[in-house]
Amino acid sequence: MRIRLFAGGLALLLCGLFTAHAQIIATLTLTDVQNNIGVPVSVNLDAITALPNDQLHLREVKGKATVDIPFQIENGTHRFLWWMVKKEGATNQKVYEIVRVNAASSPAVAPLGLTTDQKSIIITNAGKNVLQYNYGIHYPPTGVDSAFKRSGFIHPLWSPSGNILTRINAPDHYHHMGLWNPWTHVLFEGKEIDFWNLGDKKGTVRFSHFISKNNGAIYAGFRALQQHIAFNIPSPGMDKTALDEVWDIKVYNTGENVYLIDFTSSLNCATDSAVILKEYRYGGFGFRATEDWNNNNSTVLTSEGKNRKGADASTARWCMIDGDMQNGHSGIVFMGYPSNYNYPEPMRVWPEDANKRGDVFFSFSPTRNKDWDLHPGQSYVLKYRMLVFDGKITTEQAEEAWESFANPPEITIKKI
Repeated sequence: MRIRLFAGGLALLLCGLFTAHAQIIATLTLTDVQNNIGVPVSVNLDAITALPNDQLHLREVKGKATVDIPFQIENGTHRFLWWMVKKEGATNQKVYEIVRVNAASSPAVAPLGLTTDQKSIIITNAGKNVLQYNYGIHYPPTGVDSAFKRSGFIHPLWSPSGNILTRINAPDHYHHMGLWNPWTHVLFEGKEIDFWNLGDKKGTVRFSHFISKNNGAIYAGFRALQQHIAFNIPSPGMDKTALDEVWDIKVYNTGENVYLIDFTSSLNCATDSAVILKEYRYGGFGFRATEDWNNNNSTVLTSEGKNRKGADASTARWCMIDGDMQNGHSGIVFMGYPSNYNYPEPMRVWPEDANKRGDVFFSFSPTRNKDWDLHPGQSYVLKYRMLVFDGKITTEQAEEAWESFANPPEITIKKI
């Protein structure tokens, strides 16, 4: 996002406040607003004001009137003000005001929620399940080698109508875990490690702990540390962490009957040893699709116009996968971000003759056609967005969703 800063800005979830005569702290002008589905934007609040969260409010300027806008403040090293934006009418410009209020009302019930038990965390939107992150160890079916146990993956991923779009422990690939992000051919301290094919017993990925959890009017999500564990290093029977990975997951309140989900992975070497992610067709952000989909009732379409026959090994900005289900028709648009390694990223897409049914598998695989060297002391970030929908969407809608992800509206901040 391009931000011109006269002074920076942010805030929290406060609803129902009367702000007509409140003190204006700053104005936020957004230009080039083109998206017809609500998308998130944010600004650094600490650059604008030191006022506490409960004294701040956000409103939109519409002509001579103002309208209170739902917002959320993310607290961390800096505070960030989040809100949702979409195009309305012919204009592509919007103006907002951050205002100071004298007294705060009680926060309204947040439409986005987090429910946690001893093994998983579920994000909900208006009471409906969106995704489940499994941080407890999940074991494979009875009779299957326990080497396939895993933690730190997303399943189920639901559509707005409740269809489950992911699958885990499929009999042909017990290591497939819904939505997950391991690497296949990895060089670490002189040995080749495989964090993807768990049955090879060379490595795995384990959840460590939650860094943060947030929910409110704009998004619900969490940041979790996951560790890529190399087996038999430095000697047989010993384990060593090769990579630390932070997952930052956010589900946004679009106000529409679609789910918008950001998936950000930050990789760091866990030791003073470099890690080389070797060229291979598998590795990275993976999706094993629902058992409902096969080569007769599902489709693949990339931003470059390739279908399932031609998508594998090609590169794309986005890839849309959808199909018939027990309850209607659902799908996902997977979007890559321009700063990702090897962007536009090559993909692994199973061909139509995959196994006997033509099951669906998709992965953005940035190391599909070249190595990726990771060095100690540096952070490597991969950003993805998913648009989850029921029914069907057009190529133009998919392109608009990607454009709003890659090139969000420009924000000009002016402190009053």
